[in-house]
Amino acid sequence: MTRVLSEQELVRRESLQKLRDLGINPYPADLFDVNITSKQIKEKYKEGEELNVVIAGRLMSRRIMGKASFAELQDSDGKIQIYVNRDVICEGEDKTMYNTVFKKLLDIGDIIGVTGTVFVTKVGEISVKVKELKVLTKSLRPLPLPKVDADGTVHDAFTDPEKRYRQRYVDLVVNPQVKDAFIKRTKLTNSMREFLNKKEYLEVETPILQPLYGGAAARPFKTYHNTLDMELYLRIANELYLKRLVVGGFDGVYEFSKDFRNEGMSRFHNPEFTQMELYVAYKDYAWMMDLVEEMVEKIAMDLHGKTEIQVGDNLINFQRPWKRYTMYEAIEHFTGIDISKMDEATMAETAKKLGVEVDKSMGRGKLIDEIFGEKCEGQLIQPTFITDYPVEMSPLAKKHREHEGLVERFEAICNGKEICNAFSELNDPIDQRARFEEQLELGKRGDDEAMLLDEDFLRAIEYGMPPTAGLGIGIDRLSMIMTNSNSIQDVLFFPQMKAEKNTESETTD
Repeated sequence: MTRVLSEQELVRRESLQKLRDLGINPYPADLFDVNITSKQIKEKYKEGEELNVVIAGRLMSRRIMGKASFAELQDSDGKIQIYVNRDVICEGEDKTMYNTVFKKLLDIGDIIGVTGTVFVTKVGEISVKVKELKVLTKSLRPLPLPKVDADGTVHDAFTDPEKRYRQRYVDLVVNPQVKDAFIKRTKLTNSMREFLNKKEYLEVETPILQPLYGGAAARPFKTYHNTLDMELYLRIANELYLKRLVVGGFDGVYEFSKDFRNEGMSRFHNPEFTQMELYVAYKDYAWMMDLVEEMVEKIAMDLHGKTEIQVGDNLINFQRPWKRYTMYEAIEHFTGIDISKMDEATMAETAKKLGVEVDKSMGRGKLIDEIFGEKCEGQLIQPTFITDYPVEMSPLAKKHREHEGLVERFEAICNGKEICNAFSELNDPIDQRARFEEQLELGKRGDDEAMLLDEDFLRAIEYGMPPTAGLGIGIDRLSMIMTNSNSIQDVLFFPQMKAEKNTESETTD
């Protein structure tokens, strides 16, 4: 089966062959030694100076005016104008490089390299006067470039989200402004690493394929290892392995982890996502709250030079200290109902009255989680800590030192969504086993997010795990906020998509 080529694609293939017929390799193997970018040229050049440059990029537009032409070159840093003169790039009698190659065989989207000198045009535009031009890559598909009419109206803009996410390589070329979110995302993780490394915490790696999934309430992806003849799971979290390292004597460990949860997709959820998990011995959740505030404030400063960031219609301020509510206080604040003393049956009835969907698989903890999610979470715009969760919601967190039935846990909520989760980690192996057993009972009732009982993890903490504070922070969601992105797909280069429908006609050879 071969694809039917469009007229433009056929023309480009003909040009490809003509280049080859002229002895020009349209995909040369040799190094092209670029020494500067378009942005650097504009920053460095001072009028009157001689600046020799070697630059490469895509040909994005062309204005041919007889024996001279202006064109626009786009590289990783932006765009710059180039000036191509026939008699300069073709010094002898043979003018093929200009008359045939540049004027007729090159197309918009082709990648070229140029050697030349920088100058300023009569209208004041910094440009490169080309001395040598080399074809580096022939583009066989036309770029979906937007067109601007005389009234300034843009036509044929590459804006369809599905096409943009599927063909991110095209999106980055024709909408270069989208790069900014991804550059900021990298700066975000670099800022976080710098913060944690300065505190001398060790960055580590733990298994992605796990014999038992754990560390969170979620459905896993399942796979099979032929040699070991056993089922394995893509990790939903790396918590239990990092805690094993704390047992082994590391006082501070962290990991930027790819995690996988076989759940619904939305503008806040992708089945594959990135978390940073941190575990520090001899600390508690109150200490961890202070660390999160300090770290996220630093990230905002590193990315934006200020703590206030515009996110949609909201101006969010990450300056410390952040507001704090207990879970019960938050629910009472937003619903007017105190649920702290309710049993499971009363709470189920209360949830129904509040318009929250309820099913028989839900225990007390799940009901509280649903009420909070439906009635409170979306209203928390400024960064806010929700603390002191009911024990039923947190099988890996330590029981509260003062309040019966609660655990030492917090989540940071910002712009209506959770961005991190943290505990004073449960290190009592007897209590931990009992909590796992309660999870097994919830699983029998139909809760497909209930945790499994991990005997090896229990064995590890039976050897003794020091008091530990643990944190999981969602990099994708934090990136959404820090880049003012509306969807998680906008901060993932290649978000997961449904199988592509074959929209290109095919024919049999």
